[in-house]
Amino acid sequence: MERTEHLDSIRLITEKYDVQLADIIRKNLEKFHLDIPGTVYFDSQLDHLSSSYTANPEKRAYFVVEDPTGKVLGGIGIDEFPGFARCAEIQKLYLSDEAKGKGLGKALMEAAEGYAVQAGYERLYLETHTNLEAAIHLYEKSGFHKIQKPGEVQHSTMNLFFMKELT
Repeated sequence: MERTEHLDSIRLITEKYDVQLADIIRKNLEKFHLDIPGTVYFDSQLDHLSSSYTANPEKRAYFVVEDPTGKVLGGIGIDEFPGFARCAEIQKLYLSDEAKGKGLGKALMEAAEGYAVQAGYERLYLETHTNLEAAIHLYEKSGFHKIQKPGEVQHSTMNLFFMKELT
């Protein structure tokens, strides 16, 4: 697969993507030794992301990237975050190993940020773990800066927290 700058392979989630996405997310967490309580690995919604993210499309969305054959390569979620005013949270950004290093993480971040701006959010928040070095690099390159841990953290194992102001 060649490096891509095109967003034509990014789609909103539907039920047909659920199984592949759950597999990608679990494999990533296992690879980085984060298949432990306090991570998305044990979220009850993980096997049915589409039902969670399509329930309130004005406030949340999940974008999936697929190759030309329809194989899911990864995805990213965005949802309202109650910890800060007019803030959305970037959630569950994971790529299959074959998709990494091809610009797809950046393309997914751009899709989520575009959604956030259209939905009227003024800032983006995310939480991650120090084991996910490539993700941290992407977040910093995307304009996120580290912040102190907010009180509303859902995944207790996460130990790094970032914010980005939208313009």
